[in-house]
Amino acid sequence: MEAPHSSPAVDSTGTPVTGTGTPGTGTSGTGTGTAVTLTLTVESPEQMQDLGRRLARVLAPGDLVMLTGELGAGKTTLTRGLGEGLGVRGAVTSPTFVIARVHPSLVQGPALVHVDAYRLGGGLDEMEDLDLDVSLPESVVVVEWGDGKVEELSEDRLRVLIDRATGDTDDERREVTLMGIGPRWAGLRDELA
Repeated sequence: MEAPHSSPAVDSTGTPVTGTGTPGTGTSGTGTGTAVTLTLTVESPEQMQDLGRRLARVLAPGDLVMLTGELGAGKTTLTRGLGEGLGVRGAVTSPTFVIARVHPSLVQGPALVHVDAYRLGGGLDEMEDLDLDVSLPESVVVVEWGDGKVEELSEDRLRVLIDRATGDTDDERREVTLMGIGPRWAGLRDELA
């Protein structure tokens, strides 16, 4: 495995990410209007975790975050950073076998509900037992592998797509695309500054 990098995350133009980049804005085909899109390059697991801590600063109770990426892309590493940034209790690990974990806040903030929908084949109906619709108003709900399964929970959601090199490689670089869908995320770029 490649040694961790200490360089800062960079955006798609190679500029270090400090919240002052000029990412693009696109239009979503989801029917919810314009989606704000921000693409970043992350060079190491440490930077992925740091991105999670930075994202945590802009999250609020009721936010739905959907994480998409291949196995080993860094979804749980990003969520670990979210947990640190939110100041929640318990180690954030992959909830693959328990499906969902709730991490209560230690700092009077929202709880982190971390869901792994990888083994769930159906849509929201199959996830009803998790009571995500009940948890969402007072928590930050992060769903790995949630595409096509949890969109109905909220018209406003943050979709995070993590792309990595595939095949036999030890390349730690990831392209992370943040897509804020709905009016809640209109100021995503400014919020991450």
